[in-house]
Amino acid sequence: MSTPAIITVAITGSQPSKAQNPALPTQPAEQVESTHEAFEAGASLVHIHVRDDQDKSSSDIEKFRQVQEGIAKHCPGMIIQFSTGGRGREASERGAALKLKPDMGSLATGSVNFATIIYENPPQLIDELASDMLKYDVKPECELFDLAMLYNAKALVDRGLLKCPAHVQFVLGIPGALPAREKIVDFMLEELQELLPDATWTAAAIGRMQLEANHWALKRGGHVRTGLEDNIYFEKGRLAASNAELVKRVADLCGKYDRHPASPAEARQLLGLKAA
Repeated sequence: MSTPAIITVAITGSQPSKAQNPALPTQPAEQVESTHEAFEAGASLVHIHVRDDQDKSSSDIEKFRQVQEGIAKHCPGMIIQFSTGGRGREASERGAALKLKPDMGSLATGSVNFATIIYENPPQLIDELASDMLKYDVKPECELFDLAMLYNAKALVDRGLLKCPAHVQFVLGIPGALPAREKIVDFMLEELQELLPDATWTAAAIGRMQLEANHWALKRGGHVRTGLEDNIYFEKGRLAASNAELVKRVADLCGKYDRHPASPAEARQLLGLKAA
């Protein structure tokens, strides 16, 4: 019998633009529609950034609310994860929407170089975001952009700021951070199993390495992420038509590794979330 693989769809992100790919959904109505299409293609978890009316990265709580309500209505049981990511947003506002009590929230557990910028996540901010997630019963997804962030996640568990079983995501291929190499996944996984043996995990990668990371994770029993946030192309020279097209490719890939796309109920059980 095949085992379930949670497919996360990262629909928008903070960096891609409609000029780069017109299919990128940036406003609530189109974000809900794009998520619904991805849900029907096999995604059981959606990772959400919102944009302002000029399509710039935003922490607007009302935008988060509109997307959350639309997805809950049109995608029954789908796991809703808000980004608390830092690019283009004030640190003081990054966790503002957690009070809406999404199922999950992203939590970067350290600072890291991103090419020419520093992605700043100082210890005080990490503690504040983790504390708010505890307060609002939001499960963190620990975003691991380098090895130190895995040890930082373990420290949060030890301090009672992160509940077990934890869920982590290896983020690969961003210049200045973890490279997208299969041996890196093996190393991170070995460390994870020693530090947090009951944790669940996902591997994500950007650009052309997105599909490679999907293969690596499925082969090792992990979970997968795809979507226009990380990769605006379907193949070299051809833009992805939608988030759903990228999800369908991963859903079809599952069978190669004796896996199947997790239903929302299966995904919730795997992540220890309450039933919808």
